[in-house]
Amino acid sequence: MSVTVKASLGTTKYYTEVTAGENTIITDEPVDKGGQNKGLNPFEILATSLASCTAATLRMYIDRKEWNVEKIDVEVEMENYPLTKTAIFKRNISFEGTDIDEEQIKRLHTIADACPVHKLLTNEIEINTKFV
Repeated sequence: MSVTVKASLGTTKYYTEVTAGENTIITDEPVDKGGQNKGLNPFEILATSLASCTAATLRMYIDRKEWNVEKIDVEVEMENYPLTKTAIFKRNISFEGTDIDEEQIKRLHTIADACPVHKLLTNEIEINTKFV
């Protein structure tokens, strides 16, 4: 799967328009970092990717199994430790309006770990940069 996004930042400090196809989001930095806090910061976007992908992957599986789950809540907390080059993602998943049992919960844990963003973040990552 290939994805292309474009981030454009003008002279307004850190207010960035990010586009992917026809969709646009705004990112910014908090006020204490010189931004205006008008959008999610880049670390929040990264955690959002894991949370939203996990929720969607679980919903697809739950729907295919025809299990009754009204709502899936995924909360991701990310801690970044630049000195040790380590990041820790804490993911809490809960379900509302359901009667799923412990065996189903075990299966859903496996499915959550199969989310494409989870797989990407736990694999080797390479970044190639070119100035054009």
